[in-house]
Amino acid sequence: MESQVKPDAQEQSRTENIKKVKKDRFTWWQSLIILVVTLAICLSAGYYVSAKYLWNKNDDEIVKQIEYNKALVEQKPNDASLRVQLGYSYFLKGDDDKAIKEYQTAKSLDKDYYAAYLNLAIVYDKQKRTDDALQMASKASKLAPQDYKSLLLKARSYRKLKMYDKATEALEIANRYKPGNTDVIYETGLVAEDQGKLKEAEDIYKESLSYDPTFKPALEALERLKTKKK
Repeated sequence: MESQVKPDAQEQSRTENIKKVKKDRFTWWQSLIILVVTLAICLSAGYYVSAKYLWNKNDDEIVKQIEYNKALVEQKPNDASLRVQLGYSYFLKGDDDKAIKEYQTAKSLDKDYYAAYLNLAIVYDKQKRTDDALQMASKASKLAPQDYKSLLLKARSYRKLKMYDKATEALEIANRYKPGNTDVIYETGLVAEDQGKLKEAEDIYKESLSYDPTFKPALEALERLKTKKK
């Protein structure tokens, strides 16, 4: 069983950190906005866009975000949400091991904290730890059954494990809660493509473009299919 994180007893050090945070131009609401926006970016396109690539011109901002979130965690080490926020900052920086550590700590602090499981699923998927990603996504979907993101991650893991029926089932549920979502439709196309159903996959990718004509993963998929048909 994972141990609980205990509060920091060094009050003087904590006070200094609080003052440092207040002086920092990187305010709490800026951190929150960046967290939400970047999470949305990583979740879009079925996680096929590299967050590190998107942020490669903002390394200074990510470092500031990490320092700010570390100070918050020092103030409230038993706050699971702050642990996830710090973990996600590490994830943006490309430090997956530290991200996992923070997510695991959040999970130990609150065994029913949805965001900890969802973010673990994301980083495990990135590391190609498909079984672990599936386990975390499955737990997340139990905690928030109507949230399509965990269902999408479940489907992706099932597809990678060649469990296509289960992938399709998860995507059908995700589509029920988030109809017309390009990520869900695109993943459905990948399930068809991986099974060699190229015409079906083509139609599905085109369907996703009917909702967003600029959806890059679907455009690239259609180009990919052209080479497979030759």
